[in-house]
Amino acid sequence: MAGDHTSPLTSGSSSRSTSKTMAEKTLKGCGNLIRVLPSGTVFLYQFLNPLLTNKGDCHASINRWLTGVLLFCCGLSCGFSSFTDSYTGSDGKLYYGLATLKGLWSFNDPNADAVDLSKYKLRIGDFVHAFFALVVFAAVSLLDDDTVTCFYSSFGVNQKVAVMVAPPVLGAVASSVFMTFPCTRHGIGYPASETTSDSSE
Repeated sequence: MAGDHTSPLTSGSSSRSTSKTMAEKTLKGCGNLIRVLPSGTVFLYQFLNPLLTNKGDCHASINRWLTGVLLFCCGLSCGFSSFTDSYTGSDGKLYYGLATLKGLWSFNDPNADAVDLSKYKLRIGDFVHAFFALVVFAAVSLLDDDTVTCFYSSFGVNQKVAVMVAPPVLGAVASSVFMTFPCTRHGIGYPASETTSDSSE
């Protein structure tokens, strides 16, 4: 009799423990994913997506078109931001530029010639970072509840599995890749660093 009573309790406790562990892994995975995305782009998407999708209730085709445009623009922003960097100019101000094969092309620094921008030149790691930023944004945005309900509402039960499994897996893959190709840039949409002028040496 005693064994009959302890088994369900143990089973229930184990189930709650497993659910808690999975939730923690999911949140940790999402945290790792968000770190590789420009914060401004993520905020813009999270702010506009519920409005454009009508909180997932996409009866009008215009909702899908507008959401598709938002996804495209935010994805483009994620890719573009990976090729930008910032530096401290000769006047002590922070400037942004686009990485090229020869160095950093400054957007608005009138005294750019006074700073050595050749150390900010384009690298293979920039393309790797841009690729994973796009993949991560796609995972975060396409698994969003409103997006799922709007575009593929029949996803159903599989949605929960994908939402719980994809972030930890992508987080682990992205973390291992960025250990090999560490991102030292502080471009548009990414937090600036006090040592920005030395960030890409």
